[in-house]
Amino acid sequence: MLDSGILRLGLWCFQSSLRAHGELQSATLLAVTTYQWVTLPALTATRAITLYILSQDSLMSNQTLQYVKRTSERRCLLSSESQRFHHLQLLLISAFLICTGTFSFACSGLQAAEPEATSLGEHGYAKSGDTRIHYVTAGKGPLLVMIHGFPDYWYTWRNQMPELSKTFQVVAFDQRGYNLSDQPVGVENYAMPKLVDDVKALIEHFDHEEAIVMGHDWGGAVAWSFAMTYPKMVDRLVILNLPHMNGLRRELANNPEQQKASAYARHFQTPGAASQLTANGLAFWVKDPEAQKKYVQAFERSSFEGMLNYYKANYPKPPYTNDATAMPRVQCPVLMIHGLGDTALLPGALNDTWQWLDNDLTLVTIPKVDHFVQHGAATKVTHRVNTWLNASTTEK
Repeated sequence: MLDSGILRLGLWCFQSSLRAHGELQSATLLAVTTYQWVTLPALTATRAITLYILSQDSLMSNQTLQYVKRTSERRCLLSSESQRFHHLQLLLISAFLICTGTFSFACSGLQAAEPEATSLGEHGYAKSGDTRIHYVTAGKGPLLVMIHGFPDYWYTWRNQMPELSKTFQVVAFDQRGYNLSDQPVGVENYAMPKLVDDVKALIEHFDHEEAIVMGHDWGGAVAWSFAMTYPKMVDRLVILNLPHMNGLRRELANNPEQQKASAYARHFQTPGAASQLTANGLAFWVKDPEAQKKYVQAFERSSFEGMLNYYKANYPKPPYTNDATAMPRVQCPVLMIHGLGDTALLPGALNDTWQWLDNDLTLVTIPKVDHFVQHGAATKVTHRVNTWLNASTTEK
């Protein structure tokens, strides 16, 4: 409302000054009035107003000289020059107010890009080295860090956050490269140790020594890796549609169907792949029209190169080998939920997961639900996660 007032005040001053010179024709009045309701880019508005001031200044100077020649009265000259200076000031003030209002509107548009924050939580930022990580948090209680995958952003957890925040402090964040988080350049800045340290930075940002970590897709890979790298900082682990990397490696080495299903990942690892992506194309999977608009806006703010750097830095490359020796065993209890309709990560990779854990494993498979299980079976996923977390808390 304040920005709108500034803009309209500037336009009123502009109109008043033009009327004082008798130069406001009906077409000009229509154009200026229309501008009150159509926000122009600040730079365009600045140029338009500046050019008009200069033209009016020149016109007023010519009129003043003609007036002097006609009357030869010095008093009228001084009066005209004084009036001219007064209206030139008014024009400059109006230009400033209009541009200020326009710029404020532009900024407020960016700030209002995520209106759901008022209902889902509060926005904030944490520092992970030189990288700023954006998050949304809600609730009180044990810390629950939620990590999205590709192509996604923090809003993917919108169906789970309201219920889980009744018991936990949920923190859903944009991974580096996405939406409002920083987007460092270079494949090396998306290597798994960097991604893992982003989670560590978030937990420390909230002054916690440990957290429940929940991840989907690439967020699941980061969650697995975080539990292996910082076992004392993970209370429990929730993984959605991302097999343990040992299982995925095994399937890539031995299962032609998984090799075929991973063709997209091999393409993402090639130079120039990011140039073929669009925000609208990446949001293809979002079924709700209103949510899809938010996703397109978030992807327009994201780095496509950054997104694909996850694959270039971390996804297995051919020739595939079944090497399961380098990864530490997971120490905390694990809940895995997998939509069996996933065409990218086939369920065969779930087999033998228990061989890489030193604690309880709960595996839930949901038929006829695709890769984005937190949306395709939102109510069931929320209930399963909430029940498991509260039950495992009681069992401690």
